[in-house]
Amino acid sequence: MARILGIDPGTRRCGVALTDSAETMAFPREALAYDTDFVPRVARLAAEEAVELVVVGRPVALSGAATQSTSFADELFERLSEHLALPVVQHDERLTTAAAQRSLSEAGHRLKDHRSRIDSAAAVVMLQHYVDARNAH
Repeated sequence: MARILGIDPGTRRCGVALTDSAETMAFPREALAYDTDFVPRVARLAAEEAVELVVVGRPVALSGAATQSTSFADELFERLSEHLALPVVQHDERLTTAAAQRSLSEAGHRLKDHRSRIDSAAAVVMLQHYVDARNAH
């Protein structure tokens, strides 16, 4: 089976997570710098890891209203959709960063020392929510 790639959008770096081949568990990967080579790096990673689907987090306010971060995530989603030769979808990522920070803190990590870990941990939370919802159907 193929895998699913999750991306937690960020203006400086994006968190990255991948599922196992059974598409039941999400695992962190090193965050990727968000620069001019971002899309080609995502394409290479997707090819190397036999990815069949990319899930881009879509941050919204607790009320569900769009924010400045939502606009950035929507633009990233559009860029990836246009340039990748595989399906790209969006998934609500409300509170994923808070959940990731809490998990890392509980594991004894000092948050200010692990900012890039937080990005990929948030990608794991978002991707795991997506996978759980997909597998529940």
